[in-house]
Amino acid sequence: MPSFIPYGHQYIDSQDIKYVNKVLKSDFITQGPYIKKFEDALCEYTQAKYAVVVSNGTAGLHLACMAMDIIKKNSLVIVPAISFVATSNCLLYKDAKPVFCDVDKDTVNISVECLKKLLNSKIKAVICVDFAGLPCDYEKIYALVKKTNTVIIQDACHSLGAVYKGSKVGSCKYSLVTVFSFHPVKSITTGEGGAVLTNDRILYKRIQMLRNHGMYKYRNSWYYQVRMLGFNYRMTDIQASLGLSQLQKLDKFVRRREEIVKIYNEEFKELKDYVELPRFYKDKKSSWHLYVVKLKGKFKNKRRHIFNFLRNRGIGVGVHYIPIYWHPLYQRMGYKKGLCPQAEDYYRRCLTLPLYPSMKDSQIRRVIKVFKDVFQK
Repeated sequence: MPSFIPYGHQYIDSQDIKYVNKVLKSDFITQGPYIKKFEDALCEYTQAKYAVVVSNGTAGLHLACMAMDIIKKNSLVIVPAISFVATSNCLLYKDAKPVFCDVDKDTVNISVECLKKLLNSKIKAVICVDFAGLPCDYEKIYALVKKTNTVIIQDACHSLGAVYKGSKVGSCKYSLVTVFSFHPVKSITTGEGGAVLTNDRILYKRIQMLRNHGMYKYRNSWYYQVRMLGFNYRMTDIQASLGLSQLQKLDKFVRRREEIVKIYNEEFKELKDYVELPRFYKDKKSSWHLYVVKLKGKFKNKRRHIFNFLRNRGIGVGVHYIPIYWHPLYQRMGYKKGLCPQAEDYYRRCLTLPLYPSMKDSQIRRVIKVFKDVFQK
């Protein structure tokens, strides 16, 4: 049996190992100089003013919500129905209430039309997810939220390296904060890890303190104060050194992902009656975190069969994602199925094929062959 091809995988080379080894041989392996170096490099890459690296993307979302005085108990915050559960769970940590918004049928990003209907003076924030690495329509969203003084939190855990209307994702041009993830399947990796970026200095200082137990340390003194209830969401210097090395290869990673997407799209054109393929857009450039196809026609209701066929032949297909409010936790909170029809239709038809920078050409060819076979057989 041929080796298993996962849907995502990290790319680690000798430079990464060299950076990590240097830290392992140094005096600092937890909080050391590479934390600041990595944060500065993220700011330089994205053009954001401030960055705080944290233990993972979920921690980043949590801290973003914690740092905002506007998000309190029972506050209403709009989130897309399709995302990883962390996008919504970060609100539950503050006893805030998610308001689920349907998604756009083409991009699977938050639907601007649905958002327009949900926005009112009671909504405190909108969390926008750049699904699969494609930036949301931030210009349109920003124009809407300005009318109600609602803030945008950009969940860019998929989209480091993406570009929206000439600006790198993470610049915080439209959002109050942007959150990245550095999980191994993401654009770059630190093992586990994440970052919160902002152009607001007060918010930046609050997030810094919340990352480290709510602690404020006085320079050149033993004395410190715990000024708020914080968390241990720190990143280590080992992780930060890996992130710094990985960031230097980010654009190369994104180019390779795009190259694979173009190969897939060209090869799968003959399946146009059976599957909808991802699209390219003029005003935004995806980081191509995921390659998601949507089944249609007579194959629309055969995902389980197709999923099993591919898995049995060593192709690590996935499903991204189940509508958040379908999970038992949210069902017990009173959310009902049928809330977001477009999201539910998408979920029934979606399949994620393998896509990552270290994919060999032979693996790409194998994915293409097996995926075509499923429709022929």
